[in-house]
Amino acid sequence: MKRSMIKTLVAAAALALLGTAQAQVSERAFKLGLQNPKGHPLEIGASKFAEIVAAKSGGKLKVNVFPGGTLGGDAATVSALQGGTVEITVLNSGILASQVKDFVVYDFPFMFANPKEADAVVDGPLGQKLHAKLADKGIVGLAYWELGFRNITNGRKAINTVDDIAGLKLRVIPNAINVDWVKALGANPTPMAFPEVYAGLEGRAIDGQENPLSVILANKFYEVQKHLVLSNHQYNPQSLIFSKKVWDALSADEKKILQDAAVEAGRFQRQTNRELAAGQLAELKKAGMQVTELSAAEQGKLRDKMKPVIDKHGAEIAATVAELQAELAKLRK
Repeated sequence: MKRSMIKTLVAAAALALLGTAQAQVSERAFKLGLQNPKGHPLEIGASKFAEIVAAKSGGKLKVNVFPGGTLGGDAATVSALQGGTVEITVLNSGILASQVKDFVVYDFPFMFANPKEADAVVDGPLGQKLHAKLADKGIVGLAYWELGFRNITNGRKAINTVDDIAGLKLRVIPNAINVDWVKALGANPTPMAFPEVYAGLEGRAIDGQENPLSVILANKFYEVQKHLVLSNHQYNPQSLIFSKKVWDALSADEKKILQDAAVEAGRFQRQTNRELAAGQLAELKKAGMQVTELSAAEQGKLRDKMKPVIDKHGAEIAATVAELQAELAKLRK
């Protein structure tokens, strides 16, 4: 009888705790805006994030995904996020340099040799420190995802040497380091919000752009671009960020669900992006793009031309650069 009573009390206590936990998760809906269309690895990751959040919250927390720049370009979305009208977005981490200048380190050309290095850095102390600095700007950094290595396309000519890039009018992510490295190659940088890029290429307001293969394919740039050079000049971590204004109103349980889901979905998203990469180049060739690769000598020339740009922007964030280089040195031993 005594044993039965103990079991009853334990069960009652468990139910009480469960009820308390459930009570700390309210019915809420969040908007997640991103630039790439449905089917892109970032959209696949965002949909996975929504699925995990729903599962962990028992359906109480709902993430509505808005792909294809339907909520505006990156700058507009970040502004809306700071104001609390959009709760979540995922974007190139380097774009956040407009909020915290140290983020420019993620746009340094040829910084990471491979995705494994990038994972170790962004998931390590440096990556977490940079995300933490966003709090003062009304932003909560939840996790790092990836876009991958960037390549240059254009509609005018094949690029076989670095000198072939000179004179091209290239769309760039609107930040200073991207403008500067394009200038260093003798090309003409044109900052432009991503939703405007296809029309800009089609109308020849710009000659070309630079993005990972997944972006070029998913956004059908092959329809308005003939030439692709595998320059692999930048690796783009992506930051999944949340509105601090909304975050501060959430319970501890709700925050944990979102944080855990962001990391879990990030692991899934990175793996998906890497698995899909192998077939993307073949699809672009099949769609009619002419693909070239730079020789080792030309790749070295490309690095040399970009080095002064890295030195210039690195001087402004010397402590962050030193920390990054120290982490990379450990990884490369």
